[in-house]
Amino acid sequence: MTRTAQCVVGFASVVFYATVPLRAQVSPGPLSKAHHSLDSPLKCASCHTFGAGEAKLKCLNCHREIAELVKDHESMHGRVVNHAKGDTDCARCHTEHYGENFRIFKWDTSEDEFDHKTTGYLLVGKHAHLKCAECHNPKHISAPDRKRIMKSDLTHSFEGLHPACLTCHQDHHAGQLGTQCETCHDVSSEWKSVKSFDHSTTKFPLTGKHHALECAQCHKPSQSDAKVLQYKGLNFASCTGCHQDPHRGAFAARCESCHNTDSWHRVEISHGTFDHSQTKFPLLGKHDGVACDKCHKESNFKAPVAHDKCMDCHQDQHKGQFVHRDDRGECASCHTVDGWKPTTFTETSHRSTAYPLVGKHAGLACAKCHVPAGLDTNYHPSFQACRDCHQDAHGGQFAGAPHNNRCEDCHKVDGFHPSTFTLSQHQSLTFALKGAHAAVACQDCHRKDEAPAKADRKYHFAGTACQDCHQDPHQGEFPAVITASLPAGQSVCESCHSLRSWRELRVFDHAATSFALNGSHRVLACLDCHRPATTGSALLRQIPFKSAPERCSGCHEDIHAGQFQRGSEPVDCATCHDAGHWSAGVFNHETGSTFSLAGAHADVPCRLCHNDHRLMNGRSVLTYRGTPRQCAACHR
Repeated sequence: MTRTAQCVVGFASVVFYATVPLRAQVSPGPLSKAHHSLDSPLKCASCHTFGAGEAKLKCLNCHREIAELVKDHESMHGRVVNHAKGDTDCARCHTEHYGENFRIFKWDTSEDEFDHKTTGYLLVGKHAHLKCAECHNPKHISAPDRKRIMKSDLTHSFEGLHPACLTCHQDHHAGQLGTQCETCHDVSSEWKSVKSFDHSTTKFPLTGKHHALECAQCHKPSQSDAKVLQYKGLNFASCTGCHQDPHRGAFAARCESCHNTDSWHRVEISHGTFDHSQTKFPLLGKHDGVACDKCHKESNFKAPVAHDKCMDCHQDQHKGQFVHRDDRGECASCHTVDGWKPTTFTETSHRSTAYPLVGKHAGLACAKCHVPAGLDTNYHPSFQACRDCHQDAHGGQFAGAPHNNRCEDCHKVDGFHPSTFTLSQHQSLTFALKGAHAAVACQDCHRKDEAPAKADRKYHFAGTACQDCHQDPHQGEFPAVITASLPAGQSVCESCHSLRSWRELRVFDHAATSFALNGSHRVLACLDCHRPATTGSALLRQIPFKSAPERCSGCHEDIHAGQFQRGSEPVDCATCHDAGHWSAGVFNHETGSTFSLAGAHADVPCRLCHNDHRLMNGRSVLTYRGTPRQCAACHR
């Protein structure tokens, strides 16, 4: 939009909002009867989200039964909605602000033309010609669904109907066979037409002659309800539950001891003398000595017993952890019939897994990673990160970016030490190693005694200034003016020292202090003025800087033996001398003494009058005070 267009729109908006009521300014029109309770300028936020840029709706905050269907991708709403758009997609079919009597749902077809497969439930077979109301009516809506559906008139609701048969149909088996009617029946035929039922999934698989029997020969009407065939609670624990004993109890043994379902013919068994090695499954190892009925459950020794795989008889002790392998988790891959332990799975075998054992991992006992827990022992522990098994030795110091606790950034499986973190990598950090720092051993800076809790050493520091690691040998003796003049981030130490060597000093601008170096002071060495208080190993720690004297008497001896001392005040040498030269060329005899050099005396050298040396404090001192004033004392 051009700037001109924006101005026109803005002006039109001002005129419009100035001439219509507040309701018209906020709402584009009245709400439908269903949402009439929200028809207020103060309730817009109930349905609309403001301040989020693109317009957004909050339909599913109220219509929770629809929200559940959308979340689970069920029913028509869960399938037709654009999940990427969320609630905003509701407006594609449901519109508002068109008046109280406006129908807020979009229905492109009649009920008879509606494509029911959009709901996820295709109407086929006997369902294909049913009228909508035959299924969608209140009597088929369960009590929990009634509470969730917001619509008060359930005769006009299409929600609350489930695809399970028992939602609409009566259970003619009185709950004996569960709720999965489609296991035996389908919608394309009459109820009495039963699909091929797999009786082997029941507790009584049909074998031998039982295969040819009609269902009704065993499943007869229940004694409590003649209309219901009995499928549960039948007595099949022994043959006599259904069959008459032709021997009238003459034999205590079970029928199957001698007979099987294939035929009534007797099966001979010579107990105790049977050579099992002549069968397809010789009894070896732990199998030798197992009781016959442990494998031959029905005492029918002619019936084949599955034995190709261990799990044909044995339970999977690892709870399906190895079913993804090519052998589907066959026990013989790791165990033998001689015993469950020890396993035949070796370190070499481990190379074929997703985690070969290399480096320090080689030679580890299995229990180090696969912690013994009986049947719950985990043989597929997470190994995507070192932290899945190893404790963080650095106490979370590298949990953030860029390392995100990836141990392999600095370590390898051949050993935790030495680290693979190089000097060149250190240069990319906040504190690059320059000068003498480049030759410092890692542990000299990253010390154990400063490590935080649960960490081996300290790797993150609050600051990188010199004094954050090094003790200040000058004990803070630097004027504030020096610190204030440094560039941002530079340590006060760097005003004099370099990173190459502590003894390599930079050119220090003494003019930044309160004592500028002028005259003869400019050529002096630092230690000529900043003299150590003591000698020995603590030499540098006791050099005064801030406390160095600024008066002449602080450094220089009074060669005049106190002749110019005035009370307790120090002698001001600058009265006669300056830093450029020791000669008394600045002394004003007229103002500084009581003897005027007027006339011919003005050109007389000092030494012609002041030439008397006396012994003072054990040394010869030129006298100034007490020089005679009489002419005769100097002139003949």
